Amino acid sequence: MTRQDNFIYLTFALILLLLGTSLAQQFFDDSVPRLVQSAIIVTLLVAVWGVDSKDFVLRKTFIFPLAILFFSFFGAWLDDAGFDQLYLLLLLSFLISSALRTAKQVLFTGDIDGNKILGAICLYLLMGLIWAVLYTLVQLSFPGSFTNISSDSAWFTLFPDFIYFSFVTITTLGFGDISPQLPISRFLVYFEAIVGQFYMAILVASLVGSHMSNFGANHNTPTIMHTNTHKNNNAKDRR
Repeated sequence: MTRQDNFIYLTFALILLLLGTSLAQQFFDDSVPRLVQSAIIVTLLVAVWGVDSKDFVLRKTFIFPLAILFFSFFGAWLDDAGFDQLYLLLLLSFLISSALRTAKQVLFTGDIDGNKILGAICLYLLMGLIWAVLYTLVQLSFPGSFTNISSDSAWFTLFPDFIYFSFVTITTLGFGDISPQLPISRFLVYFEAIVGQFYMAILVASLVGSHMSNFGANHNTPTIMHTNTHKNNNAKDRR
């Protein structure tokens, strides 16, 4: 990402991802969530790497039909061949790289504006999704890692449940309807809670630091101008 990127595209893509998985799980069978998630992953990809394009809609829209079909059939082949973990690892790599790019632009870089605030929200959502993928991978690799989670479900059936659990954990709500059972799953849960709390502390520190810097710069400028004016007046008086 560059400093000129607009995080509004990424914000809408992430919200669409969360909403789409919930609606697909609520109203459709197991085949539709796979298509919805594949389509939204492509939307997320275009949003992250295409936001610096001036003609974003005109130049990128045409790739959606082909990309959706490609990811849908490719994802179905991976699941049928027993490589659903590979699919999740690809998604995890994409989310982590997106989070790193977003963090470099948002935290401790320049003045705080509306775009930076949207970027901070995007980073928080990306962290929740990263842990949701990690929980899904753990459940697939070690069945029974979490309570109230089916041990024989496909990844696209588990993923919406772990999105819910991830954001409950990162916000430290802890409803208790889903809980970790194995040491590795417990580690991921409390580590996510720690990262979530540290992120909020770092974000607040960044906002306050930026505000104080702007405040000091705005108040120092009139003082400097007044000092220069006073010096000029003294010089005139000596003449």
